Amino acid sequence: MPYYDYDCAECGAFTELRPMAASAEPCDCPTCGRSAARAFFPTPFFALMDPVTRAARTTNEKSANEPRTLKSSNHGSGCSCCGGGKKSGTLYRADGAKTFPSARPWMISH
Repeated sequence: MPYYDYDCAECGAFTELRPMAASAEPCDCPTCGRSAARAFFPTPFFALMDPVTRAARTTNEKSANEPRTLKSSNHGSGCSCCGGGKKSGTLYRADGAKTFPSARPWMISH
């Protein structure tokens, strides 16, 4: 179901999720309950939106056509500063053998 914009004479503009068959019919205002006609606004309410919602919509819009990938960052796949990977707990002894002191103490290294 799509969202439609309505304009209440008392409360102002609001958006409702309605079936397409009922898109031309008036909708009751969720605040005051009065019948409100469908409105066709020339631009979205981005100027009236709170900054958190505006930032979320911008992020979603950007990720739709420019998803963040490893190639788009300057870091490799094991980078922990970008949230892509965890820091490894592997320690290397002087003879070159690997140890996992905190992760799996019961495991024998190869």
